[in-house]
Amino acid sequence: MLQVNGLTKYYGKVRGVHDVSFDVASGEIFGFIGPNGAGKSTTIRCIMDLVPKNGGEVLLDGHVFDRHTPRRKALVGYLPSEITLYGDLRVRDIIRFNGRFYKNIDEAYLGRLIRRLDIDISRKISDLSLGNRKKVGIALALMHRPKLILMDEASSGLDPLMQEAFYEILREERERGTAIFFSSHNLSEVRRLCDRVAIVREGQIGMMDTIENIVNGFVHLVTLECSDAAVAQRLGGTAIEREGEMVRFLYEGTPDELIRELSGVQVRRLLIEEPSLEDVFLNYYQ
Repeated sequence: MLQVNGLTKYYGKVRGVHDVSFDVASGEIFGFIGPNGAGKSTTIRCIMDLVPKNGGEVLLDGHVFDRHTPRRKALVGYLPSEITLYGDLRVRDIIRFNGRFYKNIDEAYLGRLIRRLDIDISRKISDLSLGNRKKVGIALALMHRPKLILMDEASSGLDPLMQEAFYEILREERERGTAIFFSSHNLSEVRRLCDRVAIVREGQIGMMDTIENIVNGFVHLVTLECSDAAVAQRLGGTAIEREGEMVRFLYEGTPDELIRELSGVQVRRLLIEEPSLEDVFLNYYQ
């Protein structure tokens, strides 16, 4: 549904993103993760053509998607990280105003969406908290049943109960065949929701695969405390955590290979377990 090929954006001499390529299939939630400043929001703004790109192309359902094809934006639902709406309007008015951009809004679906997100449509936008504005933004992005959803830090500001309701709505959209691009730095929600994930660093994709393959590719998370600091240093390499003689690191060999490397060394503590996405992410950035 979405293809991004060689996307490049510079702000003067400052790199936003460079040669970014990926695709998002119908019925897939694609995670796009990285710390602040990695290029996540720039990528989304270039896809939406809110900022001009310096290179590359964006295809929506096999067709060029840019400012010269405005009608195709009706196929897209977009939620920016920061919601800016007309503060003097009430929620019902902003929903009605937004609905006029689309044809054949399913009012029954919209009503269910409002109830599930617990949106008070009688309140003025200017009176809403950050979390309540975010709920309105979610409703505006989904109300026309788009084929592609682009979301930037979508769950920030939502309380835990509302986050669960939101995740369930996204899963239902995936089952319906919607393609979902989900940008976040919340690794736990990415692991829960996403089918595939791309890790972004300094404006470029450094790693892209299924969550399972990315995590299993590092095999084991090892916590080691031993009498030989040189051995710990060599095995630990770029450690996730160090504290005194204790080191936590990702190890790509087998437990048998690790134990052989520790032969002749007094081991005070050894724990071998499955890594989390957080561990892989920290190791990659370090």
